[in-house]
Amino acid sequence: MPSLRHIRRRISSVRSTQQITKAMKMVAAAKLRRAQDRMLSARPYAHKIADVVNSLALRVNRDRHPLLSLREGKRALVVVITADRGLCGAFNANVIKRTVAFLEEEPFSEKSLLIIGRKAADFFKRRTYPIRETHTDLFRNLTFAQASNIGKKLVEAYTQDTVDEIYLVYNEFKSVLQQRLTVQRLLPFVPQRDTRQAGHPPGGYPEEAIIDYLYEPSVDALLDHLLNKHVEVQVFQALLESAASEQGARMTAMEAATENAADMIQRLTLYFNKVRQASITKELIEVVSGAEALR
Repeated sequence: MPSLRHIRRRISSVRSTQQITKAMKMVAAAKLRRAQDRMLSARPYAHKIADVVNSLALRVNRDRHPLLSLREGKRALVVVITADRGLCGAFNANVIKRTVAFLEEEPFSEKSLLIIGRKAADFFKRRTYPIRETHTDLFRNLTFAQASNIGKKLVEAYTQDTVDEIYLVYNEFKSVLQQRLTVQRLLPFVPQRDTRQAGHPPGGYPEEAIIDYLYEPSVDALLDHLLNKHVEVQVFQALLESAASEQGARMTAMEAATENAADMIQRLTLYFNKVRQASITKELIEVVSGAEALR
């Protein structure tokens, strides 16, 4: 049976851990509010520029711009976005597992990674997958310039014909308690006919019914500018989604850890009282037995 001092030390240790997890939960909640505000502010622009590019791409020939052209090869570049730190539940592990499953399931002839986040970097550097670049500490002070730099490198890799497809793997923020694992094809851009808007017939308009427009300065100039901007914005939005998801996952994990610590303290306190009661009872029995022996 453990001594009372040992149990008291364990209670003190768990209580200290509880204070740390409670403080981390409060910090994550404060960071989550700022990250969520940035993410929600950027969403409408990211969605609208995707709609504009989609509308423009539907009206031009696919061979008009290299970012629209489909290739027969299967050389894939996967951009993996995780956090730089742990203590956020299964946030990082889920992204890594999904990335590995995606690379193994798809029939890629060549596979390479562009890693964002220290957790993914630590995992994949011990694996056989080729790593093009690694970016860490981006989320400490995330700016659009950083995402733009990554987006330009992705466009350069695609236009120079070193890869045939580029994908993003990240956690999309749904709520504080829920993050959705997302695998998004970034390049080539494949336009989709929108059937959700009011007035569209089922299945969308036929190709011959799509109305063309007059472009200024030119359709090629607009395509080049908008497609490059679209890639940069989508990378930035994925980083913002991942940052908000990380803080939500950390807040949830720390809240659960705080509650578990409270339960453990309660169990240890009950066990401590039982051990102390047994010790007192034993001492009383010894005193009574000694008194009886003296008689």
